[in-house]
Amino acid sequence: MSGTLQEHISVVIPTLNAAHTLPQALSALQAAAIVREVIVADGGSSDETAEIARISGTRVISSARGRGVQLAAGAAAAAGDWLLFLHADCGLASDWEEAVSAFVAAPGASMRAGYFDFALDDAAPAARRLERIVAWRCRALALPYGDQGLLISRALYDAVGSFAPLPLMEDVDFVRRLGRRRLARIGSRCTVSARRYRREGYWRRPLRNILCLLLYFAGVPPHLIVRLYG
Repeated sequence: MSGTLQEHISVVIPTLNAAHTLPQALSALQAAAIVREVIVADGGSSDETAEIARISGTRVISSARGRGVQLAAGAAAAAGDWLLFLHADCGLASDWEEAVSAFVAAPGASMRAGYFDFALDDAAPAARRLERIVAWRCRALALPYGDQGLLISRALYDAVGSFAPLPLMEDVDFVRRLGRRRLARIGSRCTVSARRYRREGYWRRPLRNILCLLLYFAGVPPHLIVRLYG
């Protein structure tokens, strides 16, 4: 099955000063037979992000800053029939390649988008609680976030329209345009760095995220919400 997909998947990673997390994100991709290319869309990093990416054999493109803009730029540069969008602090589980292959091979897969289960690299009970909350949000509200990755066929991506040039909530905007019926679990985990939760607190940061989401749904422009998000 991997040979069939070898030339099909382009991975797009938006970066901004991600030198400390990017190597882990790239490590799970470099040996994957189903990956055609990895594209880092950099928003003007002042650290060694671009150099790390190039040394690993990753293609680096420059973009205006803003995750939505960077994701759209990476997608525009990608050649694959499938696109996998990942954040620079996301590490995929060892079974991700098998899970993605099965997802892509399933009937009607080209008209669905897949997301990974959310996990944190922290053994604290608070991390497990947050993982359960995220799982409920995806199941009940059909709102996976960008830190869970997004796998989507080029055909569906083009039909929905590219990521909007938003500094925040670009992931929410995109999955809302996709709609519940076109979203599905991939069946593998994406482990995210918990450093922000450890630094800001396992209650404070999620509550702030909820507030940002409510403000977005209320119509507050993302460029104003991003000041609260930090």
